Parts: sequence; structure tokens; C-alpha cells
Amino acid sequence: MSARPYADQLRNVLANLAGRVENITHPLLEIRPEERTLVVVVTADRGLCGAFNTNLIRTTQHFLRDHTSSVTTLFPVGRKGRDFFRRREVSITCDYVNFFTKLDYGHAREISKTIVDLYTEAKIDAVYIVYNEFKSAIQQRITMEKLLPLGRADLGQAPSTPVEYIFEQPPQKVFDRLLPRYVEIQVYRALLESAASEHGARMAAMDTASRNAGDMIESLTLNMNRVRQAAITREIIEVVSGAGAL
Repeated sequence: MSARPYADQLRNVLANLAGRVENITHPLLEIRPEERTLVVVVTADRGLCGAFNTNLIRTTQHFLRDHTSSVTTLFPVGRKGRDFFRRREVSITCDYVNFFTKLDYGHAREISKTIVDLYTEAKIDAVYIVYNEFKSAIQQRITMEKLLPLGRADLGQAPSTPVEYIFEQPPQKVFDRLLPRYVEIQVYRALLESAASEHGARMAAMDTASRNAGDMIESLTLNMNRVRQAAITREIIEVVSGAGAL
């Protein structure tokens, strides 16, 4: 929750800067036909969290079916997504797993650096990220966002009364520093959202499992009592019948 305002404000700063600088050039702003697409799939490293991973994988599969005209490769973040798509005929360019137990900003920096390098080297033409956005402990929302390229429409409109920043460096140089940082922040926010959603989904799944186990124990106890009562009744009948025969 604390990462959202920072990510939104960074977007506003970029939009303000883009509105004041006319001729902005940067490799991350280069828009090319989407012939090669990279999809970053943020899943969990562990299971037992309900439909958390299943919904993400299903959304990714729908995206792959809808974009058969272009070459789509995956960047699984999380072991569950990597293991699932590795068993299918899906192209995986790289993966990043086993880090959610101690998530920090350095992980987002490494992932975003790989993404930025692939895009600036023109090995991919667009980057999408799929993750679970945290709504509450019992509700998550599947979100697919376009990370690259960054156009003016993606950054949003500059405010009607823009803030008059005093630039100690040329605006173009500031923009060159902020754009990679913007990608890092968006990746970091997605990882945080996914981690929080995973904890919520696992808590809900474990609560449901505990409740179902309690219901099963109650049902089995009732059935066992019925069987024991039937056995006792049968033994009493046999004793009474034997006494009556004598």
C-alpha cells in the first residue's frame, strides 16, 4: 500500500516533464510494431494458496492464444509459473525464482535491468506484466499492464498547472535517469502487490481447509458414534436373545 503513492507520483513527475520537453528521445520511448512480445508472469514460489497461481496462468494462456500473430516469449517470476510453462511448448527467455521469502528492491532492479536490456537491444518490441493486485485479504484482482514502450499516453496527461521544476541538469538527462527508475518502481510495485496477494490467498485457503477439516472430523465422529451405538445395540440384543432361549 505504501508503494502505490510513490509509483503514481513518479508517473506524474514524468508526465509533467514530458509535457515541458518537446523533443524527447530515449530507447524506452521507441515504439515499434509488436512483432516480438515479452510477458512477465509473476506467480508464487509455493502452492497451497487457492486459485492464486491458476488464475495467473490461465490469463497468460489467454494472452498467448490472442496474440498468435506475433512471437511471444515469457519471463516467469516465481517457481510455479516457470514449472508450468516449462512443461508446455512455450518459449521462455529467462526466469527468476525463489526470492519471495525475502523480497527487496534489489530483486526488482535485476528483473527490470533484464527487461530494459532486451528492449534497448531491440530483441523485443513490447513488454507486458501479469500479476495479482492486492484488494483485501480475501480478494485479489488479475492485472495486466504494459511496461514498455512508454508513450505519452501511458504516462498520462500533465496537470493543467504544471509544477515549475528547477533543473540542475538538462531535462533530457533527467528523463534518461527517471525512465529506467520508473520501470524498476513499476516492477517492484507489482512484486509487492503479488506478495501481499499471495499471503492473503494462502490465509484464505488455509482458513477454508481448516473449516473443511473441522466439518469432516465432525461428520466422521458422528458416523463413528452411530457405528458404535449400532454395535452395542446388536450385542445387547444377542445377550437378551440368548437369555430368552435359556
